[in-house]
Amino acid sequence: MNAFYPILATLAAYLIGSLSFAVIVSRVMGLHDPRTYGSGNPGATNVLRSGSKAAAIATLLLDAIKGWLPVALVHWFGRPYGLGDGTLAAVGLAAFLGHLYPVFFRFQGGKGVATALGVLLGISGWLGLATALTWLIIAYFFRYSSLASLVAAVFAPLYYVLFSGVAWYAEAPVTAAIIAMGLLLIWRHRENIKRLMAGKESRLGKKADTKAKG
Repeated sequence: MNAFYPILATLAAYLIGSLSFAVIVSRVMGLHDPRTYGSGNPGATNVLRSGSKAAAIATLLLDAIKGWLPVALVHWFGRPYGLGDGTLAAVGLAAFLGHLYPVFFRFQGGKGVATALGVLLGISGWLGLATALTWLIIAYFFRYSSLASLVAAVFAPLYYVLFSGVAWYAEAPVTAAIIAMGLLLIWRHRENIKRLMAGKESRLGKKADTKAKG
């Protein structure tokens, strides 16, 4: 019975993470499926290429919320059910993996930037804020969403460890989960890395051809 609640919480987090809001919001707002234009990535940045800022903002917020909510619920209500730091880490990682490999969308998901940010905000609001500011600074000066995401992925675990004891206390399972998310996020950006090195990466604000691929 001790293992039941952690497993249930982790499974629920994965299912919540599997809600691909880029696709859902685009359908509701009558837009093209984001998997058929631009980078083909079902995420807020690619939805922005459709020309609809409202859809992109809605996608960003909902993708972040689905990462934040399971972690926050464990924080708020988990202790009586034996849900400690190990479960917190597992739940956050499960929500992130749900976005990357959503069971409801044939395991073809996004790159996880907004969902990872939501998880970090659930762990600590200050950690999420520091990571978000890092993304914004790099994006503002270089105009590349992918580069900003890669830099933020590297800095997030560094912030968590280096500022332990100041705004939060670093726990080993949570540290491992943040590192795992960062590595997976970098892996999911491997094609972006190639385009950045070749000088062919699309800049923020560039509208994509929304005609279906193929």
